[in-house]
Amino acid sequence: MFDTVLVANRGEIAVRVIRTLRRLGVASVAVYSDADADARHVREADAAVRIGPTPAAESYLSAERLLAAAARSAAQAVHPGYGFLAENAAFARAVTAAGLAFVGPPAEAIEAMGDKIRAKRIVAEHAVPVVPGTQDAEADLTAEGARALGFPLLLKPSAGGGGKGMRLVRDPAELTEQIAGARREAAAAFGDATLLAERWIDRPRHVEVQVLADGAGTVLRLGERECSLQRRHQKIVEEAPSPLLDDETREAMGRAAERAARACGYRGAGTVEFIVPGDDPGTFYFMEMNTRLQVEHPVTELTTDLDLVEWQLRIAAGEPLPFGQDAVRHRGHAVEARIYAENPRVDFLPSSGTVRLLREPVGEGVRVDSGLVEGAEVGTAYDPMLAKVIAHGPDRATALRRLRAALARTTVLGLDTNVGFLRRLLAHPDVAAGDLDTGLIEREAAALAEPAVPDEVYAAVALLRQHALAPRTAPGGWTDPFAVPSGWRLGGEPAWTTSELRVPGGDAVTVRVRTGEVRVGDAEPAPARLLDPATAAESGTIRVEHAGATHTFQHAAVPGGHWLGRDGEAWHVREHDPIAAAGTGPTAAGDALTAPMPGTVTVVKAAVGDRVTAGQSLVVVEAMKMEHVVTAPHDGTVTELTVTAGAVVAMDQVLAQVAPDSPDTPDAPEEEPR
Repeated sequence: MFDTVLVANRGEIAVRVIRTLRRLGVASVAVYSDADADARHVREADAAVRIGPTPAAESYLSAERLLAAAARSAAQAVHPGYGFLAENAAFARAVTAAGLAFVGPPAEAIEAMGDKIRAKRIVAEHAVPVVPGTQDAEADLTAEGARALGFPLLLKPSAGGGGKGMRLVRDPAELTEQIAGARREAAAAFGDATLLAERWIDRPRHVEVQVLADGAGTVLRLGERECSLQRRHQKIVEEAPSPLLDDETREAMGRAAERAARACGYRGAGTVEFIVPGDDPGTFYFMEMNTRLQVEHPVTELTTDLDLVEWQLRIAAGEPLPFGQDAVRHRGHAVEARIYAENPRVDFLPSSGTVRLLREPVGEGVRVDSGLVEGAEVGTAYDPMLAKVIAHGPDRATALRRLRAALARTTVLGLDTNVGFLRRLLAHPDVAAGDLDTGLIEREAAALAEPAVPDEVYAAVALLRQHALAPRTAPGGWTDPFAVPSGWRLGGEPAWTTSELRVPGGDAVTVRVRTGEVRVGDAEPAPARLLDPATAAESGTIRVEHAGATHTFQHAAVPGGHWLGRDGEAWHVREHDPIAAAGTGPTAAGDALTAPMPGTVTVVKAAVGDRVTAGQSLVVVEAMKMEHVVTAPHDGTVTELTVTAGAVVAMDQVLAQVAPDSPDTPDAPEEEPR
């Protein structure tokens, strides 16, 4: 076993690898960019080396800097985690050329399976079924080649996975623009814009098999995972075993995965992914092989009692697997939910901010893999996944119940996350019944939508604001005579103090408060008071009596507002300024195109003076490896353009102005395409 291992990654996977290294008595070396100087993985490692500025291309994606860090720390091995360079054959070769062990498969296996076109050809030669209609030419995808396959059609980057760059095209008229967008995302995520296309299978299920292979030729199947709950081709919830497969199909799929691993000379932990038609659960097709540890590996660990990171390390150190297939035992059921920095109220756009308060769950059968600490800054430079909550139980129903309860005890304040959304998803009747497919979330969007903000949330914030305005007793016992309590007036009934409060993505709500009462919107005034206000700031917890009930919230005050959390939900309630929101004159909000999220402008498709039509794409903003197209709000003329490609923008920053057409505006002449 190695003495020292460099972990060439960040976030929760780096923390996860460090945990196993610590248990094995192996020294861990973390690497960090300037953005991660105080990150959790840096704090938990035995040593840490700075590798560059925030942009991944100058830090976590720099093989030269990572190898220099390994040499500086006297590491004997490099663990790449997942993402970044984990499936980069050139990096694997550079590591071994430097005399270090790469904790992963041989570079040749990464190359064979990393090129999806080549991978399908290789596994098909070893009797592994592949998706019908997959383009198998070596040439890069063309629009003509894609059309020949028919629709619906799935565009996929040849060089990577994780759902990045994937586009589902049903309308042939959208093909050219979708190919261009997929190429940009693929190039940004993987440094390679090569695409392939394959026929889309409606209502598919995504099932994958975990394999473990040593250098002596042993290949083991560690069971399958169901990964059908996805959004935008990104897995959100995974479980083991799949509730779909019968024993016969499970055995056939496992053996197909074993053949695929042998076909490429695999070594280490890897995953063979299959697609299963929803109307034919006995049929399956090879999609791809992930030549690395998967995000969802904990559900396999909890159901097999195997530490996959440990076996990655042992295999990389040259140890043979000391047990065979018959020794692999499966125990109970496990389900994992991924926590992302995103706002479910606003089309799941990436979120950023400072972690003001963090509460992670504990309990029987509950595991948390997290890269978060209080005070951490979450930006838009890297992947938005923050943590994973996993629950294990003797059966699927118990595991689901434990996971829902664990998410209810999870609180992240300071930025938007999908924790509440995950709870609603796991409570959906189809999920509870195991009737899953990759389109379930999109179909059930209305049922899974963010619920209305409860009145007691607004009441709590109004009471907190009132308390902040109340008289303070200064040292020595005197009271500041100019600190007048909210709602006080000379004689008569106490006056109402009125505020306009708003949760981002929601409408403004008028809230009135006076001593002992709060009125939210048009509702009748309700008795309300803040309990234990003096301890709220220290404990991070507030209790509010409102309309005859007592409500407990996690709380964090921030400039201009308050964060409240409860049962996995979190609300950032801010004072709403209707004048600022409406704008004035020619730059009224209705004419302005603003950044939907903090990020980087990748494409500008218009210029000042251009005539545009409603819905026309004008600017593309990318953040956390996701593109968002900003479109014209109405027919009109671009009167202002404040950004260029490469510009870094803040959320709600004005990007452009589009003046609407007047009734007598003539139709624009046809122009040549840009």
